[in-house]
Amino acid sequence: MTRRGAHGPSAGVHPADAEGAKAPPGHPVAPGPGPVTEEWPGGEPWPSPWPDPYRAPGAAAGYGPRPGEAAGTRRDPAKPADGPRSRHRVWPGAPAASDTPAGRRFVRGVHAVAGAVAVLAVGWTAWQGVAQPQVALAWGALIAIGEATWRPYTGGRAQETPRPAAPVGAAGALAYALLGGIGGREAVHGVPQVVAVVFAATLAGAIGRPPALDELARRVLTTAFVAGCFQPPHHAGALDRWPGHGPYYVIYLLSLLVLSTLGDALLAAALARARTGGRYGRALRTELRAVEGPGTAIHATGVVIAPAVGAAGLWALPALGLPLLFVQLGARRPEAARAVRHQGVAALARATELAGHVPAGRSHRVAALGRAVGRELGLSAAELDAVEHAALLRDIGRLALPDVAPPAERRRAALLAAAVARRARVPAAVAVAVERQSEPYRAQPLAARIVATVVAYDDFVTSATPADYDDPTGEEARGPLRALERLRLATAYDHEPRVVEALARVLSRCAPAPAGLR
Repeated sequence: MTRRGAHGPSAGVHPADAEGAKAPPGHPVAPGPGPVTEEWPGGEPWPSPWPDPYRAPGAAAGYGPRPGEAAGTRRDPAKPADGPRSRHRVWPGAPAASDTPAGRRFVRGVHAVAGAVAVLAVGWTAWQGVAQPQVALAWGALIAIGEATWRPYTGGRAQETPRPAAPVGAAGALAYALLGGIGGREAVHGVPQVVAVVFAATLAGAIGRPPALDELARRVLTTAFVAGCFQPPHHAGALDRWPGHGPYYVIYLLSLLVLSTLGDALLAAALARARTGGRYGRALRTELRAVEGPGTAIHATGVVIAPAVGAAGLWALPALGLPLLFVQLGARRPEAARAVRHQGVAALARATELAGHVPAGRSHRVAALGRAVGRELGLSAAELDAVEHAALLRDIGRLALPDVAPPAERRRAALLAAAVARRARVPAAVAVAVERQSEPYRAQPLAARIVATVVAYDDFVTSATPADYDDPTGEEARGPLRALERLRLATAYDHEPRVVEALARVLSRCAPAPAGLR
């Protein structure tokens, strides 16, 4: 039973970046060329967790009719299409975030613990009064200004995406937790006041666009941990005996920085795994890779602020905090440049769809699923971008060579697409992945292997018809399980087994189909 080709109508549009997208329980991903609403048996429209950037304003949301049907067709989803060659709705076509009860309980538990710590700290501080209010006000102003000036690039979706934590705000919180003196005078604030000031200043600086709950919970818990490790020994005089105020004192502060960074990464990985599924080790490696960058330098500078203020007084706070604000403002530029490059690549992928050479939304759908498979394999952020850009650019060669059925023509189309990728100034890994897409998987880089496997899966579940197989009943052409079976049969030459199994794990976490719709 050999597959003779993949042809068929288009499929539903999904944006390229599905990170953080969360599908509701029972959410289907249906093929279809346009945003025409199709109904559940109860009459409610199918919700769409991914915004459609190409849908006209005011158009109905949804994933459109089944392939071969006219726009506006309505059918009971519990019944298959009529005819011997009818196809069931394909499940799923794009990754959905894990939404298991255990994951939801874990996330809510972390939020509840952080909320309880913040409420107890604010209540204790209000009951006991603020110690050294001028110092607390100065540090609160630094954290609030850092949050207010933090404008990460969101690609025009500022109101739809939660704001990540500001590096200067995190550095200020760490410095206040490690503050032991002010200009030769002892600091008398305790752990509850540290948490209360950091929590209140973070909320005050984020007025208008509150930070994400995960980010806020991590900051509260990390600040409480560092303050709990430093303030009680300091007030008890233990730090005067060891490590004292020599080089061992600096080592002690740096060790607290390392422990707080590691603890924050552990908590972030646990939250990410609870929300998106996957393995904890891969999520932890992703978080540890994210530690690199200017944010780490800002955090390390925050450790220097505390002893500097202890020696020079509060005047050292603006002298050291102002340069950090400029560094934070400059940290936005690489993200903005990366987002602009991604928009250019997405526009090139859209050109092939407008020309009719590929089904509408296929490139973005493949990019979304490819990113999910890459995360399952533990790729870094740069490697995930390479997978996404390779998926978006792989079909650009069809603008010059629409017929890529012969192997020689496929090779020429891949070379043309790689040339366009190089002119688009994408990383070299993307151009290599696009150039080698027509070769056996053993000669391809990992990004090309992921894209090839995801594209083949998308062909099976959206374009396969009974005529493409030697099975007259057409049962072999239906459903994601059949598609995965075909991919596993092709692991000797076309697809790497490791990538196929990662795709299977990603699809296993998608929302299941209701009874009668498989």
